[in-house]
Amino acid sequence: MPTYTVTVSTGSQWFAGTDDYIYITLVGTEGCSERTLLDKALYNDFERGAVDSYDVRVGENLGEIVFVKIEKNKYWVQDDWYCRYITVKTPSGDYVEFPCFRWLVDDKEVVLRDGRAHLPQDDKTSMVKLHRQKELEKRRKTYRWKEWQPGFPMSIDANRHKDLPRDIQFDTEKGVDFVLNYSKAIENLFVNQFMHMFQSSWSDFADFEKIFVRIKNTISEYVMQHWKEDFMFGYQFLNGCNPVMIQKCTKLPDKFPVTHEMVSVSLERELTLEQEIEAGNVYIADYEVLDGISPNSTDPCTLQYLTAPICLLYKTAQNKILPIAIQLGQTPGEDNPIFLPTDGQYDWLLAKIWVRSADFQYHQNITHLLRTHLMTEVFAIAMYRQLSAVHPVYKLLIPHIRFTIAINTKAREQLICECGIFDKANATGGGGHIQLIQKAVKSLTFRSLCFPDIIQARGVDNKEELPTYFYRDDGYRVWEATKSFVSDVVHIYYASDEMVQEDEEIQAFIKDACSFGMQDFDYCEFPKSLKSRKELIEYLTAIVFTASSQHAAINFGQYDWYSWIPNAPSTMRRPPPNKKGLANVNLIIESLPDRGRSSWHLGAVWALSQYQEGELYLGMYPDEHFIEKPVKAAMERFRIQLAEISSSIKKRNDGKKLPYYNMSPDKIPNSVAT
Repeated sequence: MPTYTVTVSTGSQWFAGTDDYIYITLVGTEGCSERTLLDKALYNDFERGAVDSYDVRVGENLGEIVFVKIEKNKYWVQDDWYCRYITVKTPSGDYVEFPCFRWLVDDKEVVLRDGRAHLPQDDKTSMVKLHRQKELEKRRKTYRWKEWQPGFPMSIDANRHKDLPRDIQFDTEKGVDFVLNYSKAIENLFVNQFMHMFQSSWSDFADFEKIFVRIKNTISEYVMQHWKEDFMFGYQFLNGCNPVMIQKCTKLPDKFPVTHEMVSVSLERELTLEQEIEAGNVYIADYEVLDGISPNSTDPCTLQYLTAPICLLYKTAQNKILPIAIQLGQTPGEDNPIFLPTDGQYDWLLAKIWVRSADFQYHQNITHLLRTHLMTEVFAIAMYRQLSAVHPVYKLLIPHIRFTIAINTKAREQLICECGIFDKANATGGGGHIQLIQKAVKSLTFRSLCFPDIIQARGVDNKEELPTYFYRDDGYRVWEATKSFVSDVVHIYYASDEMVQEDEEIQAFIKDACSFGMQDFDYCEFPKSLKSRKELIEYLTAIVFTASSQHAAINFGQYDWYSWIPNAPSTMRRPPPNKKGLANVNLIIESLPDRGRSSWHLGAVWALSQYQEGELYLGMYPDEHFIEKPVKAAMERFRIQLAEISSSIKKRNDGKKLPYYNMSPDKIPNSVAT
C-alpha cells in the first residue's frame, strides 16, 4: 500500500499544544485518503514546540496532493491547538509543504492548500476555486467592520480582546493588559509613593527629579539637563517623538502677525524676516487641529486646559532650529500675545511648555493612535476579509499586521474608552481625544501615508537645508528598502499590469479599505482600485512602512523624550497666559501636571516604550508563509539592505549626546503591537 509520511509542527507559544484528537485527510487530484487519527501509542502527541511524524496508508496513489484537511475533536475538555505547518512526503519521495500558522479551536476543521502562492486567476479547477470562495465567505463573517466612534476609521467588531477570533489574539492576554502594565511600570519606577497625593502640585522643577531617580537613559537625562534651552526645543521638531509637525514657511499666515521688528534680534544673516522666509530659513509648526477641542473635565476638582499654538522656527547659520515666536491661540489679538525669546525668561519658558504640551496631544492622538494604530487595523481587517491565505499579498502582509487588531481592541477596552487610563492624565481625555481624531481624519489622505510624499508636502525634503533631520534621512532609506522588497515580491507574481487589474481579490481588498474601512469619506482620497504594478507596490509599501517603521519612529522614543515631565506635559492645570509679564516659577509649577497625573504619565510612557517579549523586527519572517525560493532570496536581499542601514546609523550615532535610532531597522518591529 502506498504510504504518505505526514510531519506536523506545533507552535512554541504558550498553550500551543493539545491533548485533543487530531485527524488528517489528504486530498489529491486522483483521490483522497481515509480520515486518519494521528496518534502514536505510548507517546504524548502535539506538545508545545514538537514536530511529529506519522504514516498515512492509502489504497492507491492520490496523485498531486492539493489539500490537507485537519480536524480537531475534543478528548476531555476543549483544548485549542496551534499548528505551524504540515509537510507531506509522497511515496515517490517528493515533499509538499502546507503552511498553517493558525489556531484550531473547538471541534473545527481547517483545509490547507500547499504553500505556493496563487493569484485567484491562477486557480483553474472548480475544486480550488470553491475552496477559495468558501474560505473568504467564512472570513467575512468572522472579521466584521464596526464603527467604534462616528467619523473614525472603522475597526473590528469586537468589544473585548477575548471576543476576537483566536488567530488574532495575543498569545497571553496578560502581556498586553494596559492596567497591569501601567501599574507595574509605576511600581518599578517607584512613583507609587506619590499616588496618594494625586492632586498635589510639585514644589519646583527639581522636585520632578523625585520620580526620575530610576531612569538610566542617556537621552532622557540629557533632556532633563537641557529642556529649557531653545536648541533642545527646536531639535525635537526634527528628531523627537513627534517629528512630523515642522514645515517650511513660505508665507506667514494672517492669523500669525509676526513682524520683522519682533524677531530681528533672533535673525543672524542681516536679512529681513521676509527675506529669511524667501531664503528658506524659516519654518512653522501649527497646531490648528487642537482649536476648539474640549479639555478633560472628568475630575471636577482639577480644571485642565488645551490650546492650539503656532510656533515660528528659524534655522541658524550653524543649522540649529530655534523658536523665534510663539502664539498660543489661533486668533490674534491683545489677549493672545506673540511670545518672543526677548520676553522675560518665564514668559518665554511657559510659552514653550504650552507648545510642548500641544505637541504631546497631537502626537498621542493623531501621529500615534490614528495614523499608525487605527490605519493599520483598517488594512488588516480588509486583508482578512478579501485575501485568501494563498494570495501572495496576504503572505506578504500577515507578519506586518500581527497583533495590531488585538492591541487596538485592548486599547478600546482599557485605554481610550470612557473612564479609561487615558482620562487619568491627559488633557485630551474625557472625550477630547474623540473630537481630535474626528477632526484629524479629515486631513488623512492615502498620500499622507506615503513617506516621501508627506516629507515633500511639508517642504522639508532638502537635506542641504535641514542637514540634521535624521528622521527624514533614515525614513527615506528604510522606505526605499521596503519598497524594493515589496517590488521584488510583486514582480514575482504579477507579470503585467493587466494581472493586477484582473486580480479580483486585490481589487476587493483596495475597495474594502476605502469604502468600508475609511467609510468612503469624500476627503480621504484612498484609491478604490489599482491599475498597475507600480500602484500596487506603492500601496503595499505604505502599509508595511506605516505598520513597522513609522510606528517605531513615533512610539519607542516616548520614554526618552516624555519621561522628563516639564518637557512634555500631558495636561496643563492653569489657562494659557493672555498677557506678558504674568509668568513666574510658581505659575509654571501650578500649570504642570500634579503628582498623581505625573505618575500616571510616567508609567504610561514607560509601558508604551517597551518592546514585546519575543519581538520580531523588520525583515524577520520565521513563519514561512512563502515557500518559493525567489521570495526567500528577496527576503535575504531585504535583510542585507536593512543591516547596512542599521550599521550606518550606528556609526553616525557613535559619540553623539543625542543619538537618533528610532528609525534604525534593528529597532523596528514588524508590526504595531505596542
